[in-house]
Amino acid sequence: MVNEGTGTVASAKTDRDTNAITGTSATTATSAGGGTGKGTATRAWVPRLVAVGIVLSALNLRPAITSLGALLEEVRDGLGMSGSLAGVLTSVPPLCFAVFGVMAPRLARRFGPAAVVCAGMVAITAGLLVRPYAGSTVGFVAASALALMGIAVSNVLMPVIVKRWFPDRVGSMTGLYSMALALGTSTAAAVTVPMTKALGGSWQTGLAVWAGLAAAAVLPWLPLVRGRGAMTAPEPASVSVPVSGAGSVTGEPHRPALRITRSRTAWALAVFFGLQATAAYITMGWMAQIFRDAGVPASTAGLLLAVTMVMGVPLAFVIPRLATRLPHQGPIVLVLGACGLAGYAGLYLAPAGGAWAWAVLLGVANCAFPLALTMVGMRARTGVGVAQLSAFAQSTGYLISIPGPLLVGVLYQHSGGWGLPIALMAALMVPQMAVGVLAGRDRTVEDEAAR
Repeated sequence: MVNEGTGTVASAKTDRDTNAITGTSATTATSAGGGTGKGTATRAWVPRLVAVGIVLSALNLRPAITSLGALLEEVRDGLGMSGSLAGVLTSVPPLCFAVFGVMAPRLARRFGPAAVVCAGMVAITAGLLVRPYAGSTVGFVAASALALMGIAVSNVLMPVIVKRWFPDRVGSMTGLYSMALALGTSTAAAVTVPMTKALGGSWQTGLAVWAGLAAAAVLPWLPLVRGRGAMTAPEPASVSVPVSGAGSVTGEPHRPALRITRSRTAWALAVFFGLQATAAYITMGWMAQIFRDAGVPASTAGLLLAVTMVMGVPLAFVIPRLATRLPHQGPIVLVLGACGLAGYAGLYLAPAGGAWAWAVLLGVANCAFPLALTMVGMRARTGVGVAQLSAFAQSTGYLISIPGPLLVGVLYQHSGGWGLPIALMAALMVPQMAVGVLAGRDRTVEDEAAR
């Protein structure tokens, strides 16, 4: 796989490689070699700060959803929601990700990726703080949408930031990011119910407390926003390419614009992303309720959801590293899909009796998400390609995933049980496996979509 970072075009390979990682200019690097120490200091702390920002941001990309899933019954009772309306609520995340995610490349070109992610963390903080006290379903959904907007732009820009700052470590950094995302997801699922009880039993407090974690994620991006000019390479007169999601990026020669919709690989990856997102948001929104309806206590149901999410912590680090070593990621797709089918079968036949086993199997299946993110980085050779593919695959994929959680809510309310919804989940796993195999082929969008 060819990985290309950003930086200033220089004649020496050493300068080019250094600039690709740090974003510093050739002038700064040279002055560092002259003894000023300024460039060396920048090289030392900027990538580390970016890594801290990536991890803290990833921790905040799912608690807004899984904390709600753990308390969905209490929220429904408090706001007077029907099952169908709750299904609409669980469809809001993919809708927001699709609508707002497509804006991320344009915003990043204008303001820089660090500024956009920083603003995204601020939006998450505000949304999580306001939504429990909005007082109505409309207000709750609106505040949730604000938080989800911040999540959406960060979702799209994370693969771009990884490709830009760590071009020779795409697999390991994607794994670190995915592991942090899974940790935040599982932690919110596990501790929301007991923490709510410890704080007095109010579901409003149990949801609002997650705003504190989001506020902490704002901090590492602030120096990057304030020092943007010192941390990115100046534009040389001869070469400048505006990269979606990466600001004005230098160091890549002019390349033909991509018609991303001409790429079969891009479409396969988008559909794969959409179907795995459908499964993930159905799981995050409804799995705790499935267990509760089977007679499992609320706190145990939250732990089961947490087990499903926590499986992504080790596997999200292992799977991207394994994927980057394979020429074809199809076998990984098939293994994850088989685990999903087995988990759904168990959830249908004995939801309470084998609850822990089904939670583990579905947790393994949900690791299609870090695999999809890794394939975004592998199916494009350049920063331009990664940005376009990330925005296209995620926005299109989340659009595809919107009906799933809503349909589950409707089927649940009108059938009076979980048989039909679980059958739907299992049926969707089959095309997910098929398109995942297609997306895993060793091809790039530049080869398929160039004018």
